[in-house]
Amino acid sequence: MLTTTTTRVLEPGELDSALAILDRDPVANAFVAARVQVAGLDPWRLGGEMWGWYADGRLESLCYAGANLVPVCAGPEAVRGFADRARRAGRRCSSIVGPAEPVAQLWSLLEPSWGPARDVRPHQPLMVTTAMPPDIVPDPLVRRIRRGEMDVIMPACVAMFTEEVGVSPLAGDGGLLYQARVAELVGTGRSFARVENGQVVFKAEIGAATPKACQIQGVWVAPEYRGRGLSETGMAAVLRYALGDVAPVASLYVNDFNTAARATYRRVGFHEVGAFMSVLF
Repeated sequence: MLTTTTTRVLEPGELDSALAILDRDPVANAFVAARVQVAGLDPWRLGGEMWGWYADGRLESLCYAGANLVPVCAGPEAVRGFADRARRAGRRCSSIVGPAEPVAQLWSLLEPSWGPARDVRPHQPLMVTTAMPPDIVPDPLVRRIRRGEMDVIMPACVAMFTEEVGVSPLAGDGGLLYQARVAELVGTGRSFARVENGQVVFKAEIGAATPKACQIQGVWVAPEYRGRGLSETGMAAVLRYALGDVAPVASLYVNDFNTAARATYRRVGFHEVGAFMSVLF
């Protein structure tokens, strides 16, 4: 049987169909689902286009094409369709990120025209938990950052981003977009830190959030405070907020070479359920 396939930008009226696909894996799709649930499919509000891959007229897979290129529930045929579209459009994203298998295939198809990448992280364990650790007391000094504390949290955010990604988020536009994102997390009560004498010594954010799952990101301990157990008690505190106020499942993904962080996350109750891959430009 001959199957007719096509790839195109989704129309606003296809929102329910897109949400149904995102709901197939609420944890892995949390980043894209959170944006779509807030902004719908309008490219201006969404911050990018939502591409759909159709088989015999039926929407089967998605790909978010904004600052990140993120395949969603994409099998090999869908990935090829998205790669063809991305190649024609030219690279506009700063990274490709998502479940490891489709991202690896997507990058293999795009690398000849988009490469070389600045960094490729082929295996980033995706970890989840649904319960607080019974034997770790959450740090009582970890709290929500207030709207008037942007000057307190920003240096820690910049330090974390630079350490994690390898470039400063202040490059290019002077950090305007990054500062806006940090301000959004602070304003929605999803930025957490332990502050001592005006300095952030531990921080983390609840980034993507839907009613079914949320994603913890930006976990960082000031270098001079490392090795004191602040990451465990701090993560337990953030996890208490995440599971109590946001969603029944908390997730994160971590570089496979960061053995210390992976051990910390396991101690506070996370376990691996899959893997992401990131291609950084």
